[in-house]
Amino acid sequence: MNCPKCKKSDTRVVDSRSTQENTAIRRRRECLECHYRFTTYEYVESEAMMVIKTDNKREAFNRDKILKSMVVACNKRPITLDALNAQVDKIIQDINDLGQPEISSKKIGEIVMDHLANLDQVAYVRFASVYRQFRDVDAFRAELDRI
Repeated sequence: MNCPKCKKSDTRVVDSRSTQENTAIRRRRECLECHYRFTTYEYVESEAMMVIKTDNKREAFNRDKILKSMVVACNKRPITLDALNAQVDKIIQDINDLGQPEISSKKIGEIVMDHLANLDQVAYVRFASVYRQFRDVDAFRAELDRI
C-alpha cells in the first residue's frame, strides 16, 4: 500500500476492524518512512455490475462515485467519513438486493437520496438540487415541502 503523502510503499497496519455491517475491513496504516497515518477499506469484490447512464451508455459500477457525491453533499455538515462509508455500504446492499446485473443511474440516485434523507436533510436537499437539476427557488421550495 503506497503512502498518500510521500508515495513510499513501506507501510504497516496499526489497527484492523470490521465495519458495523461487516461488509468491509477498515485498516489504519502508518507509513514507515514519513510516519503519516491513513485509513484504507477492504471490500469483497462483487459481481460486475453495469450502470446505465442517462444517455444509455454503460459503465462499470463505481462505489467511489457514490461516496464522493455524498461527501460533497455533506460538506460542512456534522457527518463523519465513517458514517458516510456505512451509508454507502447500505446503499450498495440495497442495489445488490435488486438482483440485477444492470441498474440505471437514475435508480442509484433515488436510493442515495433515500439514504441521505434519513442521514441529514440539508445534505439531502443539496444532493437533490444537483441530481434533480432544480432550476429556481420554486423547485427548492417544492422539494422542501415534500420532505
